[in-house]
Amino acid sequence: MGDETSPEWMNKGDNAWQLMAATMVGMQTIPGLVILYGSMVSRSWAINSAFMALYAFSAVFVCWASWAYRMSFGEEWVFFLGKPAVALDEKFLLGKSFLGAFPTATMVFFQGVFAAITLVLIGGSLLGRMNFRAWMLFVPLWLTFSYTITAFSIWSPNGWLFKLGVIDFAGGLVIHVSAGVAGITAAFWVGPRSEKEREAFASNNMIVALGGAGLVWMGWSGFNGGAPLAVNTLASLAILNTHVCAATSIITWLVLDTLCFGKPTMFGAIQGLITGLVCITPAAGIVQGWAAILMGLFSGSVPWYTLMVLHKKFEFLNKIDDPMAIFHTHAITGILGGILTGLFAVPKLCRLFYGVPDWKKYTGLFYGLKNGLAHAGLTQLGIQLEATIFVVVFNVISTTVICLVVRSIVPLRVDDEDALQVGGDKSMHGEEAFALWCSHQDKDTKFENVKQNKVYDTKDFSSSIDESSTKKASSEVQMV
Repeated sequence: MGDETSPEWMNKGDNAWQLMAATMVGMQTIPGLVILYGSMVSRSWAINSAFMALYAFSAVFVCWASWAYRMSFGEEWVFFLGKPAVALDEKFLLGKSFLGAFPTATMVFFQGVFAAITLVLIGGSLLGRMNFRAWMLFVPLWLTFSYTITAFSIWSPNGWLFKLGVIDFAGGLVIHVSAGVAGITAAFWVGPRSEKEREAFASNNMIVALGGAGLVWMGWSGFNGGAPLAVNTLASLAILNTHVCAATSIITWLVLDTLCFGKPTMFGAIQGLITGLVCITPAAGIVQGWAAILMGLFSGSVPWYTLMVLHKKFEFLNKIDDPMAIFHTHAITGILGGILTGLFAVPKLCRLFYGVPDWKKYTGLFYGLKNGLAHAGLTQLGIQLEATIFVVVFNVISTTVICLVVRSIVPLRVDDEDALQVGGDKSMHGEEAFALWCSHQDKDTKFENVKQNKVYDTKDFSSSIDESSTKKASSEVQMV
């Protein structure tokens, strides 16, 4: 029975799933990417890297509810953008969403976590040298003047690419291609890390990094499973395809690492995991299971080749510093996924997802050739390519303009000498990530090598520590 808080138009199951799916996507970022970024970088940049992700997630939600949601999904203002307006009013939030059998508040939250993770992904290209104050300005500007335009064009029912018939099931173009292209563009303007930092930018804790990657992987059930906006068969198919593709991609990447470099690496496994998840995203619920495996083979090999082989051959790419390889794992892989979607999209599944009666629309090229609809298949592939070109070109231009605006206000990067002397975390935040580690300049809490018959300074510890405890602590720290 419906009541004022549970109106008859609301499906409680769908509403519960969308809230859960959104929370899973949020956990991919907080704590998933926070842990991954903070663990994959050197110790002196751990806090800054994790903090960039935390700030971006927070700032996006304030902007999203204040004006950006309705710019992305609201009433058309111009053909590529909605009118800016607040999404804070009770009457608006408790009404039925423009899609799905749940309230608008659920849709605002669900779409908000997607916007937030996009900015955090861009941050992965800027770790280890970006001025945090510049990042604080960049996030709201990029969300407002870049993300909203792409989201409205591709995902809003009023968007020009949506009307054209582009297939982007859960954000391969809107999120991953945008983040990858914006990331490498911003990295160009911020500039590379110092040579010393680039050479010594080893992970500070690979096991913890794997834990962060695991949160990203499992959270992708909400990322792709929430795209149908309902608890239905397409959500189940999307989740299964997601994990099949990701697993296939990991194995493919590790096999290539073993064949070419003699040993598989955990770093390679993490990269293969991410490329598999990204590649299947635009197609997760509208392709067959065998297509998911093929996409996993492509996502584990094509980005591997561009990152491990081609990247080193292009001097221009070598000069652009992309610590987390966001360009390869998201831009290249997202483009690959969008093209493969244009090949493997099943007309029936697309018809169910988009709710259209026209079987000729949303037809993958291979099914078009099979069913005598080659023209429809070629048209769909052309639409995928057109949307990809739009996202790439637009993000290069918009990100460049935003970086130049930010640079006119504050420096884009932290001072290299300052960061090298005391570390990025201490120079920008005055903090250190690891209690048992400190830079060689920190004389107040310095531990000396016991083998050289030196002792560590214990003035910050209790005076009650006896000599045996001191020796034991020194031994343990030396082992660490």
